[in-house]
Amino acid sequence: MGYYLRHIEAALIESLNHFPVTAVTGPRQCGKSTLVKQLINGNMAKKVKKRRRSSAGIVYLDLERPSDLRKLDNAEWFLGAQKGKLVCIDEIQRKPELFPLIRSLVDEWDSPGSFLILGSASRDLLKQSSESLAGRVSYKRLTPFLWSELAEKRSMEHYFSAGGFPRSILAPNRIVSYQWREDFIATFLERDLLQWAGFTPMAMGRLWRMLAHVNGQTINYSALASSLGISSVSVKKYIDLLASTYMVELVPPWVSNQGKRLVKAPKAYIADSGITAALLGLRSFEELCGHPVFGSVWEQIVLINLRGMFPGAEISYYRTSNGAKIDFVVSIGRNIYAIECKASASPVLTKGNYCAIDDIAPKQTLVVIPSKEGWPMKPGIDVVSLGELGRKLR
Repeated sequence: MGYYLRHIEAALIESLNHFPVTAVTGPRQCGKSTLVKQLINGNMAKKVKKRRRSSAGIVYLDLERPSDLRKLDNAEWFLGAQKGKLVCIDEIQRKPELFPLIRSLVDEWDSPGSFLILGSASRDLLKQSSESLAGRVSYKRLTPFLWSELAEKRSMEHYFSAGGFPRSILAPNRIVSYQWREDFIATFLERDLLQWAGFTPMAMGRLWRMLAHVNGQTINYSALASSLGISSVSVKKYIDLLASTYMVELVPPWVSNQGKRLVKAPKAYIADSGITAALLGLRSFEELCGHPVFGSVWEQIVLINLRGMFPGAEISYYRTSNGAKIDFVVSIGRNIYAIECKASASPVLTKGNYCAIDDIAPKQTLVVIPSKEGWPMKPGIDVVSLGELGRKLR
């Protein structure tokens, strides 16, 4: 498939050069291992401090490989012998007892770039590392492909329907792409889910598909629970697991002190447009384009690109009981931006949009559309393409 430059690379190199431990999180199959192997092969290693510029100074362990797991039967001896090297541990959530040992070693070695850990289950990874590695670790999140990483190689229509997972968007044809996404969904439900107790593949699969149908809407736990025949507490527990494994993105409401009657439930988005299409049985852009979720899929695409380009930004949404609404409120430092997503080449803002803009009083409002370039709409309001969005926010 070849290698595509990832937006996270510069931040990853910077972290390796300054922090003892760097943790790269993200969904399964989003390219974490490929990114690390590029580092090992030297394409990025030359940018890391001199003593680790060659692959000889890097040790890579994949904890889904039995032979690598056996190397850690005596983990203290094996890892203790790697001083001066960069130790990469993939799928570390499978062996959380390593965290206290890593903490002890980085304190002893007192050197940046000692460990690069990768995990696709953020709940375990963040819980364990926050207890043991506080002040020693820098977190970086890798998303499926951002549009800026693919724009010169793929069409926007293909990005809509295939999503950003590498083996889907880079598949030789749409049949192979769709089959890979169906297999990915089945593997998550039938294998990955077994790492956690209290979840059944059938109930989780039904919930995941129901969330795809209401993609981008506020969560009604009671309605979902009634449809599934389980308690609303269980539904929340299931959704939290989907969020912690990066299968769902939860967007909280924007909180202000204006006394407005705000909608307070979070919005839920499936974390990838291609997975949404597969959950709904939509095999092509043409089928997706005619489906009621098309507009919310565009919101979903904009959201994942915002997450990837601005990992430190706070992203929320704004909606009042009186109909004022804006898709995303993005806070970067002290600046607040209003982001409205319109899956149309001729976007029109509603009265509710203008009311929300007045309430939020953002530095700038950006209307994001699936085109190659935008234009000024009104003072303080610009229409932008997905490719222009990052530059405008910077």
